[in-house]
Formats: sequence, structure tokens, C-alpha cells
Amino acid sequence: MANSFKRSYKFSFKTSLYISVFLTLVVSIFSLLTSGFLIWPTLGFALVSFLISFSIIQYRVEHFIYKRIKNIYDNVSLLDASTLDPSRITTDMATLTKEVEKFAKGKKLEIETLQVRETYRKEFMGNVSHELKTPLFTVQGYILTLLDGAMKDKAVRKKYLQRASKGVERLIYIVKDLDMITKLETGDLHLNKENFNIVELIQNVFDLLEMKAAKKDISLVFDLAYEQPIMVYADMDRMQQVISNLVVNSIKYGKKGGTTEVSIENLIKNKVIIRVSDNGEGIEKVNIPRLFERFFRVDKSGSRKEGGSGLGLSIVKHILEAHNEKIYVESVFEVGSEFSFTLEKTKNKTKTRSKKIKS
Repeated sequence: MANSFKRSYKFSFKTSLYISVFLTLVVSIFSLLTSGFLIWPTLGFALVSFLISFSIIQYRVEHFIYKRIKNIYDNVSLLDASTLDPSRITTDMATLTKEVEKFAKGKKLEIETLQVRETYRKEFMGNVSHELKTPLFTVQGYILTLLDGAMKDKAVRKKYLQRASKGVERLIYIVKDLDMITKLETGDLHLNKENFNIVELIQNVFDLLEMKAAKKDISLVFDLAYEQPIMVYADMDRMQQVISNLVVNSIKYGKKGGTTEVSIENLIKNKVIIRVSDNGEGIEKVNIPRLFERFFRVDKSGSRKEGGSGLGLSIVKHILEAHNEKIYVESVFEVGSEFSFTLEKTKNKTKTRSKKIKS
């Protein structure tokens, strides 16, 4: 409810006026029949009766409305009667109606928000169970097969244990990603910001993912040779995670023989923008708004052929938001995609990590 109301005396004034006029007429007639009409006592009586009537009616009306509204609060579980202040009750019904309508709209919005969150929670729990179910059943299947007698064959035992180990690794990978997102969302993850060379960091990511890209014959390149270091101020380890996730994503959905290209441009005086683009599958327009949701996949097939936890882009978004930075997506289906994000340039020349490199 609003903090202030317009207090109305119109009802009490009119009612008191009617009562005082009626009583004055009765007293005047009685006085006229008994001892003659006395103007000043009659006017005094009229004034006193008006003031008394006005005070009683105003008090009773306000008290009546307050009690009725309190009953509404008590009867509706969504309302808290302790928040109802008697001094805020008005006899202006138009004002009261508007305030109640405003309150109802606010509660409706809260209920709708809770419904959206409940839907999201159910979807999230369904996604988590789905992601964990596959590797768990895989590990269980291999272990049960070994326990049923396959462990006597050394070759089969080694193969099945290796596959079970991969299933466990996938479980650990998903749990770590979930833990990362939880820390980012609750603000428990501390950012260790420092000045470092973003060109060097990107090259390190290329070196780490070179073999993964080679399996699909995808080239990891810069848009040009960066001879001089480009210094930025951020958490170096988290930025490596951001760039790694974006590059891995472009490799997963890239076309065989394609290219993943990274460019670094000055955006404004204290910002640079890093672009990760590819000529892969691209993303349909309808899917772009949901790309950064947890567990959302463009590929809806049950096979999940590209693997991953489905949390990579969500982690990227949360890390950048923790840096107060933005990420952008542009994509044309079956043509390619570009993910870009901003970073703050270096603040000073202390605590830096850099060296000249060529792409």
C-alpha cells in the first residue's frame, strides 16, 4: 500500500450538516411552541450538534473501514495485517480503491514471478538429472558387467574400466561447472584482477586446443599479426576460461576444414572488444535469446553428440558479468557465428604478464 493517503471529510461534513439541520429544526419548533423562538441559543445548538456529529461520524467511519480492511488482510493469506497502519486509512473510497488495485497488481506480479521461477526450477532440475543420468548409468553398466564375470578377461576389464573412468570424468566436469555457476551467482567467487597481455592468453588457448581443432581440420587464427602486447585488466584465469569455452564451442559446431578467428579491437578509450568468429553451423534466430541459459543446447537430439555439460556459455556470461562486462552474439544459420565481449584496458604497468608473439 502507498505511504500516504488523502484524508476525506466530505462524507462526515455532509452527514453532520444534515443531522444538525434536522435537530435544529426540531428544537426550533419545540422552542417556538413552548417559550418562543430564540435565535442565538438555536444557532449555538446547531453549531454544537454539527461539531459533535462530525467528530463521531468521522471517527466511526475511519474505524469501520480500518476494521473491514484488517479483516481482508487476515482472511487473505498473501496479506500481512501487521503491515496495516491505522493512520493510513482514508474515507476517500476512490483513493482507497486505487491503492487496493495497485497493491493487487503488485501481488499479481510477485505471483507471476514466483511461477516463472518455479518453472525454471523444475526445468533446471530436469536438466541436471538428465545430464547426470547418462554418465551414471554408463558407469553403472560397465561396473555391473565386470562384476557379472567380464573382469576375468583382462582386455575387456581394461577397456570397460577406461570407459567407466571417462564417465566419472564427465560427472566431475558437470559438478565442477555447476559449482562454478553457483559461486558466480552468489558472489562467492573472488576475482583476482591483474594486468596481462590478452594476445598472449589467446595464443595459449590456441596451443591448448590445437589437437582438438586438428581432429576437425579447423584452423585457430588471429585476424592479423599482433606484434605488440595488448594489456587488459581482469582475472587472467577466468578470462582464459571464457576464451577457452568460446573457442571450444566454435570447434564443436564448426564445419570440417573451417576456421575459428579471434580479433581484438579498440572499442572506446578504456575498453577493447574481443571477437571469436567461425564459419560453422550458425545458430537459428529463435535460439539466440536462450544461448546463455544453463543446460540449453541448440542440438536437441538425445545423442548429444558434441558432449559438454551444456554450461559453458552460461559460465562465460556469469564471469563477464562479474567483471561488469557484456557479451554479444551475432549468427546466421548455416553461415557462422560471432561471439564478442568487452574488457577493460590496463590501469597501470605493474604486475603484468606479457611477451611479443606472432600468430
